[in-house]
Amino acid sequence: MSVYVDKARNRFGRMIMCHMFADTIDELHEMAQIIGMKKEWYQSKSTPHYDVSLSRKRLALQVGAIEIDARKVVEIIRKYRR
Repeated sequence: MSVYVDKARNRFGRMIMCHMFADTIDELHEMAQIIGMKKEWYQSKSTPHYDVSLSRKRLALQVGAIEIDARKVVEIIRKYRR
């Protein structure tokens, strides 16, 4: 099982954000806690994910997250929709 961060660079105010996904919801929340995110930042309306700043992305990568490209993001989204 794995946690993933994509290569997106979306503006949110003055921050640049990307997305964090995981194979399971538990893994996603565990990584979010490790990198200092609040559970209320979790987004479950579409594909379960967190929007993460680039500094938190670096932390996630340091503790084992895997950076993915857009193709893998689509694969994850399809898996969640099944």
